[in-house]
Amino acid sequence: MILKVARLGFPSLRTGAQPVPIDQIKTRDFQRLIDDMVETMHEYHGVGLAAPQVHLPIQLAVLEVRNHPRYPDLPPIPLTVLINPEVTVIDRATIDDWEGCLSIPDLRGMVPRFKELRVKAIGRDGAPLDFVARDFHARVIQHETDHLKGEVYLDRMPDLRRLGFLDEWQRFLLPKQE
Repeated sequence: MILKVARLGFPSLRTGAQPVPIDQIKTRDFQRLIDDMVETMHEYHGVGLAAPQVHLPIQLAVLEVRNHPRYPDLPPIPLTVLINPEVTVIDRATIDDWEGCLSIPDLRGMVPRFKELRVKAIGRDGAPLDFVARDFHARVIQHETDHLKGEVYLDRMPDLRRLGFLDEWQRFLLPKQE
């Protein structure tokens, strides 16, 4: 089922999310929520979606990049479910790149993100996850885990002059392809 995505201004986007109780993970309702979040992410052509974006203040995010029309040259990121994630920065070097958000439709902004992270979380099946994410994968994880803290990419932008509407961004800000 496609879920309604909260837009900036809805309280769940600015409220810290609560951990998911371990005994809830394998329940039918929670597994259905994960499926619905994945379906919603795909429907809106996102690469990630956090529970606060669908009006739920819990620490759950899904992400995936596979044959994505906006990111055709990026390596795929397998479908990943992150429950109660903990992120540790490995490489404090930052990379500036454009970001958008399903909760802030039609805008894009230049956002610095850390290059490399270690992620510990619980996966969909209740088993622990422990992996390193780099580059765009690290960017997506930082974006989604920011949502779990009540933050959005606008909060990370050092220069709001690098914020624009998607149509204008595509015409004037996106590097020209030859």
